[in-house]
Amino acid sequence: TVDMPPGFKYKAAVYYVPAPGETCTVATKDNLAPTFNYWWRENYKADSEIEIYRVRKGCPLVVNNIQLEIFATYGKSRADFSSSGAQVVLKEKLPDEIHREFFDASGVSTFAGECEWWFRTMGKTRVLRKLLNCRDLNYGRPSSRGGPIALYTFGQLANKTIKMKVVMAKEEMPYYKRAWVKFENGWKRCMGEGFEDQHAFCDGNEKDFSHFIVSDGTPCTIYPGCTE
Repeated sequence: TVDMPPGFKYKAAVYYVPAPGETCTVATKDNLAPTFNYWWRENYKADSEIEIYRVRKGCPLVVNNIQLEIFATYGKSRADFSSSGAQVVLKEKLPDEIHREFFDASGVSTFAGECEWWFRTMGKTRVLRKLLNCRDLNYGRPSSRGGPIALYTFGQLANKTIKMKVVMAKEEMPYYKRAWVKFENGWKRCMGEGFEDQHAFCDGNEKDFSHFIVSDGTPCTIYPGCTE
């Protein structure tokens, strides 16, 4: 299950491998990863019930990885969305206990991540687009350098609930910091060498700025807030 900001959804693909001690193998076509919330826009459920063990072609299998994709929307257009990855890793045993997650008395284990929006402009009209970036944010153990991740052993999981908690960073940041200048009321887009200049880095010129448009076509001169 998940605890995420409004407008956030997730998709989960579950991957199985032969159980510990098994020597059998199963072709990929017979061991396809079940996917929850594949159609995350149209048919979404916050809770997913996952089999820890299953058998395919007579081979006992166990979950070893749950690949999560976190989706968030930022506008009304169908194209106004972005995503970022997370994962749950399962092992027979872990080499270092400090990385293992634990369950509370109610059988719930929560791992956390922090997401932030990166904004940039694209194309000759400089349309504002946003990219979602989520990082590992766990308490009581070292955070990884990538997206949210949680590690468990097989024996921990029967009849338990894993919850991914996602929080938002307080401030959105430019994808290319060299292309924007921050003022008290927001960020201004540097002009560069003109609208043909796709990178348009400031390169020391913090006086000449360009307008840009947001996804609904509204012209703006500062972000967020659009107008000064």
